Amino acid sequence: MIFGEFSCEEAEGVTLAHTLNLGEKTLRKGRVLTAADVALLKQAGIERITGARMGEGDLDENTGATEIAALLVGPNAETRRPYTGRCNVHASLRGVLRVDVARIDALNELDEAIAIGTLPDYALARQGQVLATVKIIPFAVTRELVERCRAIAASGPLLRLAPLQPRRAALIMGELPGMKENVFRGTVTATRNRLEGLGSRLALVLRCRHERSEYAAKLREALAAGCDLLLVAGATVTKDRLDVVPAAVTDIGGVVDHFGMPAEPGNMLLLAHVPGGLPSVAAPAPVLVLPGCARSRRSNGLDWVLQRLHAGLPLGRAEIMRMGVGGLIRSPLEAEDEEEGEVDSVAAVPAGMANVAALVLAAGQSSRMGGSNKLLQEVDGVPMLLRAVNAALASKAASVTVVFGHEADKAEALLAGRTLNIVRNPEYAQGMSTSLRAGIGALPAEAAAVIVLLADMPRVNAVHVDRLIDAFEAKCPSIIVPQRSGRRGNPVLWPREFFAAMQTVSGDQGARGLLEGNPRRLRFVDMDDDAILADVDTPDNLRALDGR
Repeated sequence: MIFGEFSCEEAEGVTLAHTLNLGEKTLRKGRVLTAADVALLKQAGIERITGARMGEGDLDENTGATEIAALLVGPNAETRRPYTGRCNVHASLRGVLRVDVARIDALNELDEAIAIGTLPDYALARQGQVLATVKIIPFAVTRELVERCRAIAASGPLLRLAPLQPRRAALIMGELPGMKENVFRGTVTATRNRLEGLGSRLALVLRCRHERSEYAAKLREALAAGCDLLLVAGATVTKDRLDVVPAAVTDIGGVVDHFGMPAEPGNMLLLAHVPGGLPSVAAPAPVLVLPGCARSRRSNGLDWVLQRLHAGLPLGRAEIMRMGVGGLIRSPLEAEDEEEGEVDSVAAVPAGMANVAALVLAAGQSSRMGGSNKLLQEVDGVPMLLRAVNAALASKAASVTVVFGHEADKAEALLAGRTLNIVRNPEYAQGMSTSLRAGIGALPAEAAAVIVLLADMPRVNAVHVDRLIDAFEAKCPSIIVPQRSGRRGNPVLWPREFFAAMQTVSGDQGARGLLEGNPRRLRFVDMDDDAILADVDTPDNLRALDGR
């Protein structure tokens, strides 16, 4: 490329360096001058112009920028149309950006003609956001220089955008005498906002005394409910790996990965995980023991950790200890989230989701259990009744109604503190149909459907429930039935149009007759395990399930 001043006689084909206002017409910088343009220049009395003439082997600025930008593009990123020597790389979805810093530096060091800027490594990017920009500084770049860029990028894309994967999160809050309710409200609100900002749900909120055994019990409950991200806000901030909350994590088979992080706010965060070998967990479930700043909306180290977890990026001791550079986080002051209102253990219905109620039938007499109430018996340390109710609470169900009968006082006491619609069935001894009728009659008026859970099926969790809810279509409602290897199971989802018929059933078989009588209305959903088939009627059933 030759840059300099050119007489009008030799200006045709030159790229104009500066905008020229010729009165009726403006010739803007970057314009390749034509014979007609030169005639206008002469007419305006301009004898010389400043610009650039391309040489053999030169690429114009837009072509050069486009080719180099294409070398950066990795998964979930795309280039847009170039302009004035610039080509941007945009995010095609929401995710966490990984940048090959060393190779970006190498490209920028090749020649001053190329300038590449990116978002920081591990930045959270929204869909459509600019991830990187490539600017060709002069009006042209040589093909040889572009090929040198290509050689640096040959081992793979320099930008990767890891998509966010939604998680079903549980928040466990410890309490000590004298703690104010606004502490819990603030923690719930801030946590819910953080998770929703990452496309996840705060599915289950549990509270307990600040005791090791209590935390362990709640962790087991959250896992049994199908939660795959466990957040623990202790009544006091954890001070050591052997403190109350991390000790509870290890009590249930968990492993503490790292305590502390070089980020402020957020120093006192503890990262652990519960191995996937536990019966209730298909894959390792991360456990975060929250720092005190978790109640604040201001950015802190917790946000960085949550972003990487949601993006499925490696996160362990090494990754956390490398967060120190830039770890002094200073975000604008914001009002704290101490909103008035009840701490609700049921998350709001996701946008666009049909209003499906959950109905848990828990009134039976456990007649084949040898005198004990099977629903109060534990499976992997969690009473069966709690497993069923927590599964409903942690699901996308808009409300949860529980029907009690046999030993109702004990059962209701076990569920204290949860947001539930409780129904007592005085006719429970006459069979399951009486509990079904009582529960259907107590459902919210806005419910478009109900999913009926049997409390003696302890392996059913929120994952199973949500697969049925996701399959429900309000505009074309079917009875949604789970199946495993061709065998029909429970729970079953019923559209509102069947509510009246369900209130006329009798005997001890619930709505089985309605299923048999409406074969064309059934829609089957395949499940990945036998949870929908496994119930507990006898002590042998319980022994077979516990610890399996």
